[in-house]
Amino acid sequence: RTAESALQRALPLTGTLTTAIEAGDADTAHQSAAEFRRLTAEAVDATSGSLWTAAQAVPVVGPNLAAVRAATRIADDLGADLVEPAADIDLAGLAGSGGGFDLAALEALAATTDRMADAVDAAVNDLAAVDRASLVEPVDAALDRLDAMLTDVQGALGPARSGLAVLPDALGASGARNYLVLVQNNAESRGTGGNPAALVLLTIDQGVLQVTAQASSADFDNGRAEPIVALDDQTVALYGSKVGRYMQDVTTTPDFSESARIMSAFWAESFGTPIDGVASIDPVALSHLLAASGPVDLPTGDQLTADNAASLLLNEVYFRYSDPQDQDAFFAAAAAAVFQRLTATSDVRALADAALRAIDEGRILYAPGDARQRELLAGTRILGAYPDTNADVTLLAAYVNDITEGKLDYYLGTAISVESDLCTTSGAPTFVQNVTLASSLDPADVPGLARYISPARFFPKGVISTDLVVYGPVDATVTGVTVDGAAVGFTPLVHLGRPAVKVNVINEPSNSHTVGVTFAGQPGDYGPVEVWHTPMVGPTEITIDTPGCTP
Repeated sequence: RTAESALQRALPLTGTLTTAIEAGDADTAHQSAAEFRRLTAEAVDATSGSLWTAAQAVPVVGPNLAAVRAATRIADDLGADLVEPAADIDLAGLAGSGGGFDLAALEALAATTDRMADAVDAAVNDLAAVDRASLVEPVDAALDRLDAMLTDVQGALGPARSGLAVLPDALGASGARNYLVLVQNNAESRGTGGNPAALVLLTIDQGVLQVTAQASSADFDNGRAEPIVALDDQTVALYGSKVGRYMQDVTTTPDFSESARIMSAFWAESFGTPIDGVASIDPVALSHLLAASGPVDLPTGDQLTADNAASLLLNEVYFRYSDPQDQDAFFAAAAAAVFQRLTATSDVRALADAALRAIDEGRILYAPGDARQRELLAGTRILGAYPDTNADVTLLAAYVNDITEGKLDYYLGTAISVESDLCTTSGAPTFVQNVTLASSLDPADVPGLARYISPARFFPKGVISTDLVVYGPVDATVTGVTVDGAAVGFTPLVHLGRPAVKVNVINEPSNSHTVGVTFAGQPGDYGPVEVWHTPMVGPTEITIDTPGCTP
């Protein structure tokens, strides 16, 4: 009982230790590690000695005593090779003193992570070797708890170990790396965000990041007769060849790897700089990051903050500057200031949390040029890659593409609901996806809209025209489309291995329309329903109704 009590008090300390590391609380981390070691040593002492060894030979009792002894040895080894090294981790120390990243600290963290991962792997193997056939329930349950903890830690350390193996090279440890960042403008929506008319080239060498080039849509040969690269036929069927003829339209498709390939060709033609990866971010994601880094001062005298980044960059700038060149200059200055501020921020954990939030919202995407990075990131949200089956997750999606050629999507809100009987039917499931597009623009404000927000070239002032593309699960088919409840004709298409249908929606000020699409699935395995969508200026309300499914 002494050993059992000591282990029961020791194991929860791993959670306390993790929280302390994330918070940068070194004192609590070391105190937790020391207490863990004290308790596991107490458990080892309690299971040592000739009497305990002799008792292990007794039928029924013996296997249980052997199992407890094995568990105490495993816990004690983890104390030395997992818990104590973890207590020395200093996340804040990863930030270089002059900005950027401390590569030496990263290499030290990689070595520590290797040691920890090896210790956990060894513990998992040792625990698997314990004969549990004749264990009594309390001992067996205790080993289950230890096994669960090891599985969780192993699941966390594996990706961390792989990431730290490629991160130094990605940060310029073996030579400068160039990353092209598309700043998507949500006020003029495109599939994965918005018009990517502002671009920033980030160069990182030996962990130090610099803005080395900036560009706008005017720096590229747009409106060309033929796409700059060969395009996928399915992409053209849905989005047109403009995806490869105008750089402003490269993000129309939700396939960000395709967008990156096309944009890299545009960049190579105009600038020639080799690109090691293409990323995307929007002003809302910048606001998340600014909440972690603090505000930045702009050359114009403005201060960009978490509260005003979206409104200033996506709306106010067009009232302030009527000349597109002045708008581009403002965007360029803001982008440079934000990235410089981020590289000088020492709170790595806060930045990571903000980045993860933006990634989860689809506001940060990344297409790496390095095969090892692609392999490491496979299946993660940051790649924006669709799963090719429904087995793990049943993915539906809705993407908004503005064709008004203005910046009116600042006033466009979206809501998506999905209903399905996949957990109550024994046959092929049905999926109904409803997408509501609503204009929040007050008709009284229309006359005062800046010309660049609503140029009124193709549509009346204040009117928002949207091409909505709705995707269903893998191997499903579109069986019906409605607009505000009334059936409409449709052309079923296939893209990225799943059905898709495009519907044009025109919203007058303070108006809304709902598009409903019904998909018939195939019999098979389906994971939980998830919805991806264009990240808008405001949050998109998601409602999923799948009766009978496990929450």
